[in-house]
Amino acid sequence: MSEGLTVKLTGRISSANAADVEERLKKETAGFDGDLTLDASELEYISSAGLRIVLRLKKENSTAKIINCSPEVYDIFDMTGFTEMMDIAKAYRRLSIDGCEVIGEGANGKVYRIDEDTVVKVYKNHDALAEIKNERELARKAFVMGVPTAIPYDVVQVGDLYGSVFELLNAKSFAKLMIADPLQTEELAKQSVEILKTIHSTHLKPGELPDKKAEALVWAEFCRDYLPADVGEKLVALFKEIPDTLNMLHGDYHIKNIMRQNGENLLIDMDTLAMGHPVFEFSAIFAAYVGFSCIDPENVEKFLGIKREYAALFWRTTVREYFGTDDEEKFREIENMSAIICYARILRRTIRKAKEDEDYKARMIEFCKNTLCDLVPVTEKLYF
Repeated sequence: MSEGLTVKLTGRISSANAADVEERLKKETAGFDGDLTLDASELEYISSAGLRIVLRLKKENSTAKIINCSPEVYDIFDMTGFTEMMDIAKAYRRLSIDGCEVIGEGANGKVYRIDEDTVVKVYKNHDALAEIKNERELARKAFVMGVPTAIPYDVVQVGDLYGSVFELLNAKSFAKLMIADPLQTEELAKQSVEILKTIHSTHLKPGELPDKKAEALVWAEFCRDYLPADVGEKLVALFKEIPDTLNMLHGDYHIKNIMRQNGENLLIDMDTLAMGHPVFEFSAIFAAYVGFSCIDPENVEKFLGIKREYAALFWRTTVREYFGTDDEEKFREIENMSAIICYARILRRTIRKAKEDEDYKARMIEFCKNTLCDLVPVTEKLYF
Protein backbone atom coordinates (compact mmCIF):
# COMPACT_ATOMS: atom_id res chain seq x y z
CA MET A 1 0.00 0.00 0.00
CA SER A 2 1.38 3.43 -0.95
CA GLU A 3 2.20 5.93 1.78
CA GLY A 4 0.53 9.32 1.79
CA LEU A 5 1.95 12.17 -0.25
CA THR A 6 1.84 15.86 0.75
CA VAL A 7 2.25 18.56 -1.89
CA LYS A 8 2.60 22.27 -1.14
CA LEU A 9 0.42 24.95 -2.75
CA THR A 10 2.18 28.32 -2.57
CA GLY A 11 1.71 31.99 -3.38
CA ARG A 12 -1.11 33.03 -5.69
CA ILE A 13 -2.67 30.66 -8.22
CA SER A 14 -4.46 32.50 -11.03
CA SER A 15 -4.97 32.19 -14.79
CA ALA A 16 -1.52 33.74 -15.26
CA ASN A 17 0.34 30.80 -13.70
CA ALA A 18 -2.26 28.03 -13.57
CA ALA A 19 -0.69 26.02 -16.39
CA ASP A 20 2.74 26.05 -14.72
CA VAL A 21 1.26 25.09 -11.35
CA GLU A 22 -0.67 22.20 -12.88
CA GLU A 23 2.44 20.96 -14.70
CA ARG A 24 4.39 20.99 -11.41
CA LEU A 25 1.63 19.14 -9.57
CA LYS A 26 1.45 16.51 -12.32
CA LYS A 27 5.18 15.84 -12.00
CA GLU A 28 5.01 15.61 -8.17
CA THR A 29 2.02 13.25 -8.21
CA ALA A 30 2.97 11.19 -11.29
CA GLY A 31 2.33 7.49 -10.70
CA PHE A 32 1.03 8.09 -7.17
CA ASP A 33 -2.27 6.43 -6.16
CA GLY A 34 -2.25 6.74 -2.35
CA ASP A 35 -3.67 9.36 0.00
CA LEU A 36 -2.93 12.82 -1.41
CA THR A 37 -2.76 15.92 0.77
CA LEU A 38 -2.46 19.46 -0.56
CA ASP A 39 -0.88 21.72 2.08
CA ALA A 40 -2.23 25.26 1.63
CA SER A 41 -0.32 26.86 4.52
CA GLU A 42 1.60 29.08 2.05
CA LEU A 43 -1.27 29.62 -0.41
CA GLU A 44 -2.33 33.28 -0.47
CA TYR A 45 -5.04 33.19 -3.14
CA ILE A 46 -6.62 30.79 -5.62
CA SER A 47 -8.72 31.81 -8.64
CA SER A 48 -11.25 29.83 -10.64
CA ALA A 49 -8.37 28.59 -12.81
CA GLY A 50 -6.70 27.18 -9.71
CA LEU A 51 -9.94 25.66 -8.53
CA ARG A 52 -10.21 23.76 -11.80
CA ILE A 53 -6.73 22.30 -11.16
CA VAL A 54 -7.86 21.10 -7.73
CA LEU A 55 -11.02 19.64 -9.22
CA ARG A 56 -9.03 17.66 -11.80
CA LEU A 57 -6.69 16.39 -9.08
CA LYS A 58 -9.69 15.30 -7.01
CA LYS A 59 -11.14 13.39 -9.99
CA GLU A 60 -7.81 11.62 -10.51
CA ASN A 61 -7.34 10.90 -6.80
CA SER A 62 -10.54 10.52 -4.77
CA THR A 63 -8.64 10.70 -1.46
CA ALA A 64 -7.22 14.18 -2.14
CA LYS A 65 -7.73 16.65 0.69
CA ILE A 66 -6.54 20.16 1.53
CA ILE A 67 -5.15 21.25 4.90
CA ASN A 68 -3.92 24.43 6.61
CA CYS A 69 -6.01 26.93 4.61
CA SER A 70 -5.96 30.54 5.73
CA PRO A 71 -9.43 31.92 6.53
CA GLU A 72 -9.41 33.86 3.25
CA VAL A 73 -8.49 30.84 1.13
CA TYR A 74 -10.92 28.61 3.03
CA ASP A 75 -13.72 31.10 2.30
CA ILE A 76 -13.00 30.78 -1.43
CA PHE A 77 -13.29 26.99 -1.24
CA ASP A 78 -16.40 27.28 0.91
CA MET A 79 -18.18 29.84 -1.28
CA THR A 80 -17.53 27.80 -4.43
CA GLY A 81 -18.84 24.56 -2.90
CA PHE A 82 -15.51 22.74 -2.71
CA THR A 83 -15.92 22.12 1.04
CA GLU A 84 -18.90 19.95 0.15
CA MET A 85 -16.95 17.94 -2.42
CA MET A 86 -13.77 17.21 -0.49
CA ASP A 87 -12.11 17.38 2.90
CA ILE A 88 -10.78 20.95 3.36
CA ALA A 89 -9.42 22.14 6.71
CA LYS A 90 -8.44 25.55 8.01
CA ALA A 91 -5.13 26.36 9.64
CA TYR A 92 -6.08 26.88 13.27
CA ARG A 93 -4.49 29.59 15.37
CA ARG A 94 -2.68 28.36 18.46
CA LEU A 95 -3.79 29.34 21.93
CA SER A 96 -2.18 28.83 25.34
CA ILE A 97 -4.19 28.07 28.47
CA ASP A 98 -1.24 28.36 30.84
CA GLY A 99 -2.43 30.05 34.00
CA CYS A 100 -6.03 30.29 32.78
CA GLU A 101 -8.92 29.73 35.17
CA VAL A 102 -11.15 26.68 34.65
CA ILE A 103 -14.71 28.03 34.67
CA GLY A 104 -16.65 25.01 33.43
CA GLU A 105 -16.39 21.33 32.65
CA GLY A 106 -18.46 18.76 30.82
CA ALA A 107 -18.16 15.16 29.74
CA ASN A 108 -15.96 15.96 26.76
CA GLY A 109 -13.90 18.98 27.72
CA LYS A 110 -12.93 21.83 30.05
CA VAL A 111 -13.75 25.51 29.65
CA TYR A 112 -11.02 28.07 30.38
CA ARG A 113 -11.27 31.85 30.63
CA ILE A 114 -8.72 33.36 28.23
CA ASP A 115 -9.45 37.01 28.96
CA GLU A 116 -12.29 39.21 30.13
CA ASP A 117 -14.25 38.69 26.91
CA THR A 118 -13.53 35.14 25.79
CA VAL A 119 -13.41 31.54 26.94
CA VAL A 120 -12.25 28.38 25.20
CA LYS A 121 -13.61 24.86 25.56
CA VAL A 122 -10.71 22.43 25.16
CA TYR A 123 -11.80 18.97 24.07
CA LYS A 124 -10.29 15.90 25.73
CA ASN A 125 -10.31 13.93 22.51
CA HIS A 126 -7.18 14.56 20.40
CA ASP A 127 -9.15 14.13 17.17
CA ALA A 128 -12.06 16.38 18.07
CA LEU A 129 -12.68 18.39 14.91
CA ALA A 130 -15.77 16.37 14.02
CA GLU A 131 -17.05 16.81 17.60
CA ILE A 132 -16.44 20.56 17.41
CA LYS A 133 -18.36 20.86 14.16
CA ASN A 134 -21.19 18.77 15.60
CA GLU A 135 -21.40 20.87 18.78
CA ARG A 136 -21.40 24.10 16.78
CA GLU A 137 -24.33 22.88 14.69
CA LEU A 138 -26.20 21.62 17.76
CA ALA A 139 -25.65 24.94 19.57
CA ARG A 140 -26.98 26.84 16.56
CA LYS A 141 -30.00 24.54 16.37
CA ALA A 142 -30.76 25.04 20.06
CA PHE A 143 -30.26 28.81 19.81
CA VAL A 144 -32.65 29.14 16.87
CA MET A 145 -35.22 27.09 18.79
CA GLY A 146 -35.09 29.54 21.70
CA VAL A 147 -32.71 27.76 24.09
CA PRO A 148 -30.29 30.31 25.64
CA THR A 149 -26.88 29.06 24.62
CA ALA A 150 -23.46 30.41 23.76
CA ILE A 151 -22.35 29.71 20.17
CA PRO A 152 -18.65 29.11 19.35
CA TYR A 153 -17.19 31.44 16.73
CA ASP A 154 -13.66 30.09 16.25
CA VAL A 155 -11.67 26.86 16.39
CA VAL A 156 -8.14 26.87 17.82
CA GLN A 157 -5.32 24.48 18.68
CA VAL A 158 -4.32 24.20 22.33
CA GLY A 159 -1.15 22.13 22.51
CA ASP A 160 -2.04 18.90 20.75
CA LEU A 161 -5.76 19.36 21.41
CA TYR A 162 -8.48 21.43 19.73
CA GLY A 163 -10.79 24.00 21.26
CA SER A 164 -13.86 26.14 20.53
CA VAL A 165 -13.78 29.85 21.38
CA PHE A 166 -16.84 31.62 22.80
CA GLU A 167 -17.53 35.23 23.65
CA LEU A 168 -18.62 35.17 27.30
CA LEU A 169 -18.02 38.62 28.75
CA ASN A 170 -17.44 38.41 32.53
CA ALA A 171 -19.41 35.16 32.62
CA LYS A 172 -19.32 32.95 35.70
CA SER A 173 -20.67 29.43 36.01
CA PHE A 174 -23.40 28.62 38.52
CA ALA A 175 -20.75 26.51 40.25
CA LYS A 176 -18.57 29.59 40.80
CA LEU A 177 -21.56 31.59 42.01
CA MET A 178 -22.47 28.88 44.52
CA ILE A 179 -18.90 28.56 45.76
CA ALA A 180 -18.83 32.33 46.36
CA ASP A 181 -22.20 32.31 48.12
CA PRO A 182 -23.79 28.93 49.02
CA LEU A 183 -26.91 30.78 50.19
CA GLN A 184 -27.76 31.30 46.49
CA THR A 185 -28.23 27.54 46.02
CA GLU A 186 -32.02 27.43 45.97
CA GLU A 187 -32.39 30.58 43.85
CA LEU A 188 -29.88 29.29 41.28
CA ALA A 189 -31.67 25.94 41.21
CA LYS A 190 -34.93 27.77 40.41
CA GLN A 191 -33.21 29.63 37.57
CA SER A 192 -31.72 26.42 36.20
CA VAL A 193 -35.21 24.87 36.12
CA GLU A 194 -36.44 27.77 33.96
CA ILE A 195 -33.84 26.87 31.32
CA LEU A 196 -34.51 23.16 31.78
CA LYS A 197 -38.22 23.67 31.05
CA THR A 198 -37.33 25.69 27.95
CA ILE A 199 -35.16 22.83 26.70
CA HIS A 200 -37.77 20.15 27.41
CA SER A 201 -40.60 22.17 25.86
CA THR A 202 -38.66 22.23 22.60
CA HIS A 203 -40.06 19.42 20.45
CA LEU A 204 -38.06 17.97 17.59
CA LYS A 205 -38.66 15.97 14.47
CA PRO A 206 -38.00 12.20 14.57
CA GLY A 207 -34.29 11.57 14.06
CA GLU A 208 -33.34 15.24 14.43
CA LEU A 209 -31.07 14.45 17.42
CA PRO A 210 -29.65 11.21 18.87
CA ASP A 211 -32.26 9.02 20.57
CA LYS A 212 -31.50 8.85 24.32
CA LYS A 213 -33.78 5.89 24.90
CA ALA A 214 -31.86 3.80 22.36
CA GLU A 215 -28.63 4.63 24.19
CA ALA A 216 -30.13 3.90 27.60
CA LEU A 217 -31.48 0.53 26.49
CA VAL A 218 -27.90 -0.52 25.87
CA TRP A 219 -27.13 0.20 29.54
CA ALA A 220 -30.09 -1.84 30.76
CA GLU A 221 -29.42 -4.82 28.49
CA PHE A 222 -25.77 -4.85 29.56
CA CYS A 223 -26.74 -4.79 33.26
CA ARG A 224 -29.21 -7.65 32.86
CA ASP A 225 -26.37 -10.19 32.86
CA TYR A 226 -24.99 -8.85 36.15
CA LEU A 227 -28.25 -8.88 38.12
CA PRO A 228 -30.56 -11.64 39.37
CA ALA A 229 -32.64 -12.88 36.43
CA ASP A 230 -35.95 -11.41 37.63
CA VAL A 231 -34.40 -8.01 38.40
CA GLY A 232 -32.51 -7.89 35.11
CA GLU A 233 -35.55 -8.76 33.04
CA LYS A 234 -37.74 -6.21 34.82
CA LEU A 235 -35.03 -3.54 34.44
CA VAL A 236 -34.98 -3.99 30.66
CA ALA A 237 -38.79 -4.04 30.53
CA LEU A 238 -38.99 -0.78 32.51
CA PHE A 239 -36.57 0.91 30.11
CA LYS A 240 -38.50 -0.33 27.08
CA GLU A 241 -41.78 1.05 28.49
CA ILE A 242 -40.44 4.62 28.72
CA PRO A 243 -42.44 6.61 26.13
CA ASP A 244 -40.70 7.62 22.90
CA THR A 245 -41.06 11.39 23.11
CA LEU A 246 -39.50 14.14 20.98
CA ASN A 247 -38.37 16.46 23.81
CA MET A 248 -34.97 18.11 23.49
CA LEU A 249 -32.52 17.02 26.22
CA HIS A 250 -29.25 18.70 27.16
CA GLY A 251 -27.66 15.45 28.34
CA ASP A 252 -25.05 16.92 30.72
CA TYR A 253 -27.05 19.51 32.65
CA HIS A 254 -25.27 20.75 35.78
CA ILE A 255 -23.95 23.93 37.39
CA LYS A 256 -20.64 23.95 35.51
CA ASN A 257 -22.49 24.13 32.20
CA ILE A 258 -24.79 27.02 33.12
CA MET A 259 -23.17 30.45 32.84
CA ARG A 260 -24.36 33.86 33.97
CA GLN A 261 -23.33 36.76 31.74
CA ASN A 262 -24.52 40.28 32.55
CA GLY A 263 -27.61 38.96 34.28
CA GLU A 264 -28.44 36.48 31.50
CA ASN A 265 -28.13 32.72 31.95
CA LEU A 266 -26.61 30.73 29.09
CA LEU A 267 -25.85 27.07 28.43
CA ILE A 268 -22.53 25.70 27.23
CA ASP A 269 -21.37 22.19 26.32
CA MET A 270 -24.07 21.43 23.77
CA ASP A 271 -22.40 18.37 22.21
CA THR A 272 -24.50 16.05 24.40
CA LEU A 273 -27.86 17.28 23.04
CA ALA A 274 -30.27 14.43 22.44
CA MET A 275 -33.99 13.75 22.31
CA GLY A 276 -36.27 11.63 24.43
CA HIS A 277 -38.27 11.55 27.65
CA PRO A 278 -37.16 14.10 30.30
CA VAL A 279 -36.63 11.27 32.80
CA PHE A 280 -33.29 10.64 31.09
CA GLU A 281 -32.30 14.25 31.82
CA PHE A 282 -33.25 13.83 35.46
CA SER A 283 -31.18 10.68 35.74
CA ALA A 284 -28.13 12.62 34.50
CA ILE A 285 -28.86 15.52 36.88
CA PHE A 286 -29.20 13.05 39.76
CA ALA A 287 -25.88 11.48 38.75
CA ALA A 288 -24.08 14.84 38.85
CA TYR A 289 -25.39 15.93 42.27
CA VAL A 290 -25.88 12.60 44.06
CA GLY A 291 -25.18 9.41 42.11
CA PHE A 292 -21.47 9.70 41.37
CA SER A 293 -20.82 10.41 45.07
CA CYS A 294 -22.50 7.25 46.31
CA ILE A 295 -19.20 5.59 47.25
CA ASP A 296 -16.96 8.61 47.72
CA PRO A 297 -18.90 11.56 49.24
CA GLU A 298 -16.10 13.91 48.17
CA ASN A 299 -16.66 13.22 44.46
CA VAL A 300 -19.24 15.97 44.07
CA GLU A 301 -16.89 18.57 45.57
CA LYS A 302 -14.02 17.35 43.39
CA PHE A 303 -16.16 17.67 40.27
CA LEU A 304 -18.49 20.59 40.92
CA GLY A 305 -16.57 22.40 43.65
CA ILE A 306 -19.53 22.56 46.04
CA LYS A 307 -20.14 20.70 49.28
CA ARG A 308 -22.28 17.59 49.21
CA GLU A 309 -25.12 19.13 51.21
CA TYR A 310 -25.50 21.98 48.70
CA ALA A 311 -25.44 19.53 45.80
CA ALA A 312 -28.24 17.54 47.49
CA LEU A 313 -30.19 20.77 48.10
CA PHE A 314 -29.78 21.80 44.46
CA TRP A 315 -31.09 18.39 43.34
CA ARG A 316 -34.08 18.52 45.70
CA THR A 317 -34.93 22.10 44.69
CA THR A 318 -34.69 21.16 41.02
CA VAL A 319 -37.27 18.40 41.46
CA ARG A 320 -39.52 20.59 43.61
CA GLU A 321 -39.50 23.53 41.17
CA TYR A 322 -39.79 21.45 38.00
CA PHE A 323 -42.80 19.48 39.24
CA GLY A 324 -44.25 22.27 41.40
CA THR A 325 -44.67 20.19 44.54
CA ASP A 326 -43.24 19.79 48.05
CA ASP A 327 -44.77 16.33 48.37
CA GLU A 328 -42.13 14.00 49.76
CA GLU A 329 -43.68 10.92 48.16
CA LYS A 330 -43.54 12.57 44.74
CA PHE A 331 -39.92 13.56 45.32
CA ARG A 332 -38.99 10.02 46.29
CA GLU A 333 -40.78 8.63 43.23
CA ILE A 334 -38.83 10.92 40.86
CA GLU A 335 -35.57 10.25 42.69
CA ASN A 336 -36.03 6.47 42.50
CA MET A 337 -36.76 6.60 38.76
CA SER A 338 -33.69 8.77 38.24
CA ALA A 339 -31.56 6.56 40.46
CA ILE A 340 -32.46 3.36 38.58
CA ILE A 341 -31.44 4.84 35.23
CA CYS A 342 -28.39 6.51 36.78
CA TYR A 343 -27.04 3.39 38.49
CA ALA A 344 -27.67 1.20 35.44
CA ARG A 345 -25.49 3.62 33.50
CA ILE A 346 -22.82 3.74 36.25
CA LEU A 347 -22.82 -0.05 36.67
CA ARG A 348 -22.14 -0.60 32.97
CA ARG A 349 -19.55 2.17 32.89
CA THR A 350 -17.73 0.85 35.97
CA ILE A 351 -17.63 -2.76 34.78
CA ARG A 352 -16.32 -1.76 31.34
CA LYS A 353 -13.85 0.89 32.50
CA ALA A 354 -10.34 -0.07 33.61
CA LYS A 355 -9.59 1.50 37.00
CA GLU A 356 -6.43 1.24 39.07
CA ASP A 357 -8.32 1.26 42.38
CA GLU A 358 -9.88 -2.19 42.21
CA ASP A 359 -11.35 -1.83 45.70
CA TYR A 360 -13.22 1.32 44.67
CA LYS A 361 -14.41 -0.37 41.50
CA ALA A 362 -15.66 -3.41 43.42
CA ARG A 363 -17.50 -1.25 45.95
CA MET A 364 -19.12 0.83 43.20
CA ILE A 365 -20.30 -2.27 41.37
CA GLU A 366 -21.69 -3.73 44.58
CA PHE A 367 -23.50 -0.49 45.46
CA CYS A 368 -25.10 -0.20 42.01
CA LYS A 369 -26.20 -3.82 41.99
CA ASN A 370 -27.66 -3.62 45.50
CA THR A 371 -29.49 -0.37 44.74
CA LEU A 372 -30.98 -1.77 41.54
CA CYS A 373 -32.02 -4.95 43.36
CA ASP A 374 -33.75 -2.81 46.01
CA LEU A 375 -35.48 -0.34 43.69
CA VAL A 376 -36.38 -2.23 40.51
CA PRO A 377 -38.76 -4.80 42.13
CA VAL A 378 -40.82 -2.05 43.78
CA THR A 379 -40.90 0.32 40.79
CA GLU A 380 -43.85 0.24 38.39
CA LYS A 381 -42.57 2.67 35.75
CA LEU A 382 -39.63 4.91 34.82
CA TYR A 383 -41.54 7.87 33.48
CA PHE A 384 -43.70 10.72 34.75
